Amino acid sequence: MNGAVAWQAFASFLDQGGETGALMRAHNWTASPLGPPEHWAMPLRTLVSVMLGSRQPMFVAWGPTQTLLYNDAYAEILGRKHPEALGQPFLDVWSEIRNDLTPIVEQAYAGRAVHMDDITLVMHRKGYPEETHFAFSYTPVRDETGAVAGFFCPCIETTEEVFAKRRLAAESDRLRELFRQAPGFCYVWRGPEHVYEMANDAYFQLVGHRDIIGKPVREALPEIEGQGFFDWADQAYATGEPFVGHGVPAKLQRSPGAPLEERFVTFIFQPIRDAVGRVTGLFVQGSDVTEVKRAEAALRASEARLRTALEIKTVGAIYFDMEGRITEANEAFLAMSGYSREDLYTGLLTWQRLTPPEWLDASEKAFAELKAVGQTTPYEKEYIRKDGTRWWALFAATLLDDSTAFEFVLDITPTKRAEQALRELNATLETRVAERTAERDRMWRLTTDVMVVHRLDSTITAVNPAWGTMLGWLEEEVLGQSSLNFIHPDDQEATHAENRLLAEGHTTKRFVNRLRHKDGSYRWIAWTAVPDAGLVHAVGRDVTAEKEREEALRQAENQLRQAQKLEAVGQLTGGLAHDFNNLLQALGGCLSMIRRRTNEPKVQPLLDAGEQAVDRGAKLVQQLMAFARREGLRPEPIDVRDRVLAMSTLLERALRADIRLATIFAPGLWLIEADPTQFELALINLAVNARDAMPEGGRLTIEAENTVLAPGDPTGLEGEFVRLSVSDAGAGMPADVRARAFDPFFTTKEVGKGSGLGLAQVYGLARQAGGTALIDSEPGRGTTVVLLLRRSVASAGAVEERTARPAAAAQRSGRVLLVEDDPIVASTVAAALEDAGYEVAQVPTADAALPLLTSGARIDLLFSDVVMPGRLNGVDLAREARRLRPGLPVVLTTGYSEKVAQAEGVRVLAKPYRIDDLISMLTAASSERQT
Repeated sequence: MNGAVAWQAFASFLDQGGETGALMRAHNWTASPLGPPEHWAMPLRTLVSVMLGSRQPMFVAWGPTQTLLYNDAYAEILGRKHPEALGQPFLDVWSEIRNDLTPIVEQAYAGRAVHMDDITLVMHRKGYPEETHFAFSYTPVRDETGAVAGFFCPCIETTEEVFAKRRLAAESDRLRELFRQAPGFCYVWRGPEHVYEMANDAYFQLVGHRDIIGKPVREALPEIEGQGFFDWADQAYATGEPFVGHGVPAKLQRSPGAPLEERFVTFIFQPIRDAVGRVTGLFVQGSDVTEVKRAEAALRASEARLRTALEIKTVGAIYFDMEGRITEANEAFLAMSGYSREDLYTGLLTWQRLTPPEWLDASEKAFAELKAVGQTTPYEKEYIRKDGTRWWALFAATLLDDSTAFEFVLDITPTKRAEQALRELNATLETRVAERTAERDRMWRLTTDVMVVHRLDSTITAVNPAWGTMLGWLEEEVLGQSSLNFIHPDDQEATHAENRLLAEGHTTKRFVNRLRHKDGSYRWIAWTAVPDAGLVHAVGRDVTAEKEREEALRQAENQLRQAQKLEAVGQLTGGLAHDFNNLLQALGGCLSMIRRRTNEPKVQPLLDAGEQAVDRGAKLVQQLMAFARREGLRPEPIDVRDRVLAMSTLLERALRADIRLATIFAPGLWLIEADPTQFELALINLAVNARDAMPEGGRLTIEAENTVLAPGDPTGLEGEFVRLSVSDAGAGMPADVRARAFDPFFTTKEVGKGSGLGLAQVYGLARQAGGTALIDSEPGRGTTVVLLLRRSVASAGAVEERTARPAAAAQRSGRVLLVEDDPIVASTVAAALEDAGYEVAQVPTADAALPLLTSGARIDLLFSDVVMPGRLNGVDLAREARRLRPGLPVVLTTGYSEKVAQAEGVRVLAKPYRIDDLISMLTAASSERQT
């Protein structure tokens, strides 16, 4: 037997093993302690054969140096140590854990097998220390002489399992701690005897820290027998229906020998069911409401004391409803008004009956203030007694929880008579003051700015007529109300702060907030204000138009920045995609040639896989080119409703089972104009983002409606659009993330979980469709992405299915002039055309092809790339070819947009293309010439 035959016989045990087997076969074993494989001991060869044929991680350490041999599965455990670890001393390979492994290795070489279900090792297999866990067996292996020559180890890495158990234990501990620390009491009963399985601290506090776990409730709390709890528990267990108790008294002996103490509890007995639906126990949750009950009793006692206090003879006290009917009054008020209690109970006492006609407006304002702020500012007015005489009273009312009101009434008739006498004495003084203030009043009435006077507590005491012209409010609708009632909710805090400064004596130079118009809209107002004698005098100018211009400018600047970012990324991706197209074309052409030249069955699956990879790469390039706006998009009229509904199954697959998809479409949706593939990709990107934002499940809602944007809209758009909204119930975005969400390659996901191109593609689709994309999101409120897509001018009948046209058949023969600057692509295409029966003349540039066209050389077809070095490109060459040789069939190919070439009226084949597609297009071009 010669050397080659001997090697084949001895090394057949190395035939398997994938990548590692190939490395073993290629390894120079002659220079290793093991020597050439044909001299290896039979036990070693047997173990290596078994190991290479197994998918379980295995290795063999052999000889005095413990030379390491392993399979593909163990190579994954080695990480970065592979493939250098092959043939190296075992303990040198794992030098960082040598101290852990040495005792085990010594036992194996001593002939004792070692098995460990879990060993913790800190390895440096990925370039950094990491905790790992393994289950393994070190089995001694003897050679033909019976001596231990090495050991064999099948192993399983259990790192993820160990970490998962740790996480599960931590989560269990966390839930138990939450149960223990719950503010209300919680406990679990098992079985029909209601045996305590667990209880939290609040429950032990309620029942007196007894030893109850493991005991039936009738044994643990015998004193509650007959109080109903046992019957209610038995009922819930038997029927499977929850039982709820509110403020139920429970008499408990909370310490040994102590008397029963009455507590009040609100609780629910909630049945616990097993996997088949049988009730196996009760979960009980509730609260000790004893203090609430005591507070209610104290309130009743307080009300009794209040009734006694209201019997005072000098101050009137009344209750009335919002219709103005007095429902209760003390004796003091009845004496002031001259009515009897019988008159009160028969409904004769109403504010309308007691109030003179000239004071009805004042009463209405007081009612409005009472309803708005819950109390009235103390005010004075006249009333009519039962006998028709009048009396003055000072009132102050407060609104009660049952929508009735309570009011104190003080008879101030003597005081008002004294004031009248004083006014008569000062009549001339008032006249002079009135004349001096007439000019100020004129400005108050005629200015277009709003003016307001309010107290330091924000109660409005005066407004000028501009409140009506600017904000739509009548004076009587505003007076007595708090100015804060008209402030936008988002401006309340800042307005409060400004009012505090005014109360401290500071002057407001310019403060801007939003006031509510009567129609519900808001106006931006710039205020100047000064405090004086407990009042604030403020003047406000409408700056809404100025604010809207600022917002429109900000929106325009943001859109410009976003477009510039996309353009920059587009230039980069466009260049990369062109070069990648040529690589894909060369690879696809080679695969096609191999398929044509072999019928080997084992090769065909490999060719199928390779061509699928080329197709996937081509689709990726198309997406990059579209993103770069270098690939010709194919916009067409799209019915948004039909397209989304057709995608519903695909969208649901992109989501998880715990996320529900909901769609809402307004009737009569307009068509839009967009590339269907990019539109569907945008929806899928949004669905995937929503899925990742809702790890605990939720709802994804897709809504569409028509909208018309007026000139000056903050988006910078105007006209008719379809508003497509995609909303999730996730965690939402903070402002800094929201501001960068559409940036290319920006992502908050973990490495490997997102490319950062998803929302950038969505934004690009919206812009290419004549619209824009917006994000509405706040932390804790989910996220809504809004696409404004311009309405298509096409009618509904323009939305139709496109069908492929079969290529014409013709004879495959003739001489093809092939113009291609990439030498690899050129060689593969030339070989393919020759195999198909064509004669090929090949040149690298259009400049080099032109002399052949001007010569008398036979040329039946011209097939040229578009982008090439030199003076002429492929489109220029096509023009010259048709001028020099009218009727010559021309086919162009390009990795850029097809539009430029198609504009010349020639056939265009997009890179990368299949050889069969090239042959078909050349055949069709020849057929057209023949006809």
